Amino acid sequence: MAASEPRGAGVAQSPAPTPVADGGESVLSRSYRGLSIGIVSVVLLIAFEAMAVGTAMPVAARELDGIPVYGFAFSAYFTTSLFGMVLAGQWADRRGPLGALTTGIGAFAAGLVLSGTAGAMWLFILGRAVQGLGGGLVIVALYVVVGRAYPERLRPSIMAAFAASWVIPSVVGPLASGAVTEQLGWRWVFLGIPALVVLPLGLALPQIRRRAAGPVASASGPDASASGPVALPSAPASASASASASAPSFDRRRIRLAFGISLGAGLLQYAAQDLRWWSLVPAVVGVALLVPAVSGLLPRGTYRAVRGLPAVVLLRGVAAGSFVAAESFVPLMLVTQRGLSPTLAGFSLAAGGATWALGSWVQARARVEPYRERLMTVGMVLVAAAITTLPGVLVDSVPVWTVAVAWAFGCFGMGLVIASTSVLLLQLSAPEEAGTNSASLQISDGLSNALLLAAGGAAFAALGGGAVGHGASTTAAASHPAAFVVVFLPMAGVALLGAWVTTRLRAR
Repeated sequence: MAASEPRGAGVAQSPAPTPVADGGESVLSRSYRGLSIGIVSVVLLIAFEAMAVGTAMPVAARELDGIPVYGFAFSAYFTTSLFGMVLAGQWADRRGPLGALTTGIGAFAAGLVLSGTAGAMWLFILGRAVQGLGGGLVIVALYVVVGRAYPERLRPSIMAAFAASWVIPSVVGPLASGAVTEQLGWRWVFLGIPALVVLPLGLALPQIRRRAAGPVASASGPDASASGPVALPSAPASASASASASAPSFDRRRIRLAFGISLGAGLLQYAAQDLRWWSLVPAVVGVALLVPAVSGLLPRGTYRAVRGLPAVVLLRGVAAGSFVAAESFVPLMLVTQRGLSPTLAGFSLAAGGATWALGSWVQARARVEPYRERLMTVGMVLVAAAITTLPGVLVDSVPVWTVAVAWAFGCFGMGLVIASTSVLLLQLSAPEEAGTNSASLQISDGLSNALLLAAGGAAFAALGGGAVGHGASTTAAASHPAAFVVVFLPMAGVALLGAWVTTRLRAR
């Protein structure tokens, strides 16, 4: 998961005291253990969902006659998550991350149930949209928790723990999802996951309430604790009222812009999936909504890669968007072009969870801190190389295991990059701006995912991808390999652009 004119969420305040740990403390020391296990459990839930649902998606789309709008099943999630991210940033800065986190987990579970019971593709996509709203709330709230509850020295380690929590789902998720899909049906993949909500709620919420609940409070007086929670529930009434009065209020303009960015992204996706002349109308309206919304929600200079925070935010979008847009089509390619079962298609990506965690662990080492930007450059080059390798599997003589090897290297690169962008963002954000800046980072991530998925889906459909799998015939599907090539190669180019952005992450 910098300092060029970050946009605040409301009234400026004095920074809250940064938590300070004793030299020997770690994220699993007694004072942090409960919180660390709790929030990593939340990430574990999201990781398991992503791996399991991605494996079941080709079968669900085929049974619901939704292959022509296959990209929507992914991009709907990212579109609504954009609004959730902005809302969570405002919510966390004003009242603390607890409310955004609990609401987000509830919406996440409700979306899974809606998709799992859908009888038509549009209902399935609607469920993914509800799930995306919850995911947007959760991810920003978690970033705020990390920024408030952990000292700067421990933040790379907790980000590495987030990445490590993908290892078990990346191995177990595809196998379990494939087995459930083949034996019980794809619906149970969606309907079974909400049961996992209980564990994160039970572990994380009490600790977050104690250590990071409430708005950011100014440090004043000798009793201000450097290691205690940001909000002080036991403070005198006058102090509590003062903190509440000075807490940033909801910025209605940012909420309106959030609606604009979500609606604009949705219209562009619709236009991309229905390539007819009148599709220009929603495309133009979508662009008209997106341009001012993006300008208002992201740091000034983001798309010029201005050094500092704008470049960090841009890199997050470039890295995540190119990777997710490519990965979303890998299981479909392996099922329809090479005849793999859903289990084997999902398992081909399983090693990536371990290598992603390894990359995140590497960036968390104190000795590599001076070389962080160079490591991020290497990471983006690895991502570009991995995506470039994918179309080779369309040739029958190329072994299918090539995908697993290439994706393992690409995920290692993503582990270096994504965790480092999160660390840099928190380093360059004042406490009272952590929610807003974390939302900007996640907006860049989600918007890039939605737009690049829409572009990839349009190219996929234009070259006959909509016919892939309709007859469940591998022979018929094999006549459309170019539909996958035009998805993968442009995304490799976007990843190479990210390698250049890594040279602009800090001011000279």
